[in-house]
Amino acid sequence: MTGTVTISLKDYHKLVESKTNLDTLKDNTAYSIKELQVFLSFICSRKDINTHIDEFNRQSKRSNIVIQNGKAVIQKKDEKNRI
Repeated sequence: MTGTVTISLKDYHKLVESKTNLDTLKDNTAYSIKELQVFLSFICSRKDINTHIDEFNRQSKRSNIVIQNGKAVIQKKDEKNRI
């Protein structure tokens, strides 16, 4: 289906600005996730926190923390496998 929409120039600029803001938010979120993974990896190398990670994974509805070769990885849970 094709069509056209007429919006004001002011609303168009708000739309363009919101795309820029979304891109910035996505970049900042990805950066934060990587920093959290580095922090968790550091903590795992200093102390055995596997029981805490297991408990987090059991309670979390949206993500899992997995330790792979001494590095923590935060993974999004599969939508199909949610309880």
